[in-house]
Amino acid sequence: MSGTQRTLPRGEVPADELWAIEEVYASVDDWNRDRARVADSLAGLEDRQGTLGDSAAQLLSTLELRDEIFREVDKLVVFAFLRQAEDAANVTFSELADRASGFWSTCQAAVSFIDPELLELPQETIERFMEEEPGLRAFAHYFAAIDLRRGHTRSAEVEELLARATEITGSFSSIHSVQENADLDLGRITDEDGETHQLTQGNLGIFLQSPARAVREAAWKTSADAYLSVRHAMAQTLVGSFKSDVFFARARHYDTALRAKLHPVAVPEAVLFNLLDTVERNMPTWHRYFKIRQRVLGLDQLQEWDITAPLVDDSTRIGWERGIDMIADSLEPLGEDYVALIRRGAAERWVDRSANTGKHGGAFSGGSPGMPPYISMTYTDDFQSVSTLAHEFGHSLHSYYAWEHQPHVYTDYGMMVAETASNMHQALMGKQLLAEVEDPSFLIEIIEERMGNYLRYFFTMPILARFELECHTTIENGGALTADSMSELLASIYSDAYGGEVAVDPERTGITWARFPHLYAAYYVFNYAIGISAAAQLSQQVLTEGEPAARRYIDFLSAGASKFQIDALRDAGVDVTDPAPVQAAFDLLAEYVERLDELTG
Repeated sequence: MSGTQRTLPRGEVPADELWAIEEVYASVDDWNRDRARVADSLAGLEDRQGTLGDSAAQLLSTLELRDEIFREVDKLVVFAFLRQAEDAANVTFSELADRASGFWSTCQAAVSFIDPELLELPQETIERFMEEEPGLRAFAHYFAAIDLRRGHTRSAEVEELLARATEITGSFSSIHSVQENADLDLGRITDEDGETHQLTQGNLGIFLQSPARAVREAAWKTSADAYLSVRHAMAQTLVGSFKSDVFFARARHYDTALRAKLHPVAVPEAVLFNLLDTVERNMPTWHRYFKIRQRVLGLDQLQEWDITAPLVDDSTRIGWERGIDMIADSLEPLGEDYVALIRRGAAERWVDRSANTGKHGGAFSGGSPGMPPYISMTYTDDFQSVSTLAHEFGHSLHSYYAWEHQPHVYTDYGMMVAETASNMHQALMGKQLLAEVEDPSFLIEIIEERMGNYLRYFFTMPILARFELECHTTIENGGALTADSMSELLASIYSDAYGGEVAVDPERTGITWARFPHLYAAYYVFNYAIGISAAAQLSQQVLTEGEPAARRYIDFLSAGASKFQIDALRDAGVDVTDPAPVQAAFDLLAEYVERLDELTG
């Protein structure tokens, strides 16, 4: 493939293309010393068991001590997993992540008595304590969130056991990550220039977007066959994770894993079902898009590897510095201070932007209070890379504002608001460029970026959400899941969604469940679609209302987890309990499809 370079070992990548994570802990020895220090402090927490109702001062000091300790715990654990993501084959960092996982479970067990004790206190006692001790008023939302779990929080002894069990159940995700990123050989393919390449998680997307159809087909089939070769082991891992979700739900007296996931965060189940229904009603928009792709590419039948094909002959090359400028310029409606943070992150190496062997596939933002909100991705000098970087910077600035304005107890916000923040950047950038760019070829690229983002969040993620719902339901009803049954189920859902416009390879399409580590977090994937819907509405408000809407949005980021997600979004300007925002996003999607039809007709 012309211009494709060999994927380098981590040690050969230029330092300025890597995140400056060594500034957090310069060595494993430093990490171990900090871990030992934090471990020693846990005894002070355990001594508080049975004393939370003694006085307002005792309750406040305990909560503050817990948060102080967990600020350090989070930094230790996140650092370890970020280092593992650099190179899954690095034994030192894999061992570090394993120790971090065990340490996390130990720390969770040490504080597991707090919520049960709080639930044993009468509500009037907590209210009286907040009157007596003003410092407790900052925990008002925390107390409200705990109250939602009344009847579902077990005794301190059982909660400690459940906390310790997470070290075991969490291993399903870890096993999948190591198998996928370190052990799985994705195979080798030949590009249009006759050069042979080893497929990796870092370069797979490049080949799937090749202008050469044979290269895309080879990348799609070869990588799918690699997953198929280990499908039974991967299936047992995923099924184990699903069973864990059901186990924890039942342990806390929820009748379904869905309810166990959504009830404690005050998200009505109707949010998921409204989404799935609205997506299904709007599938004709996707079918029209697939027809346009088939026409533009001159194909008799659109295959799955054609969905990622470029629709222009020569894609626009966008280097790193220009990419940062494009993102910064598009975010000017959010204010000078906001844009300055983007430039600071680029200058201070928040971004790990080059591929290397063993690097975690995809892109993510990760960090915790006490370190920068780092980003991992592969920047390949194209507009899609700019879009991915903008998305991850959305997550990172969300974290930055939450960490700056909230106590530690409110820094771990939910995925629904997280995906709103990340998609907000892409929405603003897309709107600006579509209004200003005149070059037809680049306009097609911009629309294709928007369509690609919606394809992932408004097509693939709802498909995975439906798949996950059926898998959990099967287990809850006493049924069994296998690699073959899960693949058959997912291929069937995809076939219905494609509506005959895209050919389905049942085995290779069906194994898509193995490609998404997101499924190891219960009912995670549907949040992407809700987030992109909310972002579409909020971005339009910022562009039409100006500073008041921008201020609401910054306040939304700064709120972190100090509000329930649906309340935070409502305060920002969107009601996600109503299906209207999802439909409005589909209406926008239909406009993109119409414009693409005009540009390519």
